[in-house]
Amino acid sequence: MRLRLEFTTEPFDLDEPPEHALVAREVVENGTLEAVDVGPFGNTAEGSTEAVVEAVADLLRRTVAVGATRVSLQINVIDAGSGTDAGSDAGAAAPQDQR
Repeated sequence: MRLRLEFTTEPFDLDEPPEHALVAREVVENGTLEAVDVGPFGNTAEGSTEAVVEAVADLLRRTVAVGATRVSLQINVIDAGSGTDAGSDAGAAAPQDQR
């Protein structure tokens, strides 16, 4: 199973990235996650269940230790067969395979 992780850390500082944001970037860029996209308002990465769970644990421990006061995250299961995100619309039914 593949998962997509989306997360932000706070407090924000648009002038200079705070240490917790730099640590979060380090966690996702230097781990085993793929499709890493780091930005000022949110970050995404994909990987196996094990890789995402390990990254989330590391992310929480390390960012809180250096000053994050809030870590918001969302994890979606990715349907590798169709390339769609099985959890992208809350409350919407996922497309069914009509074979």
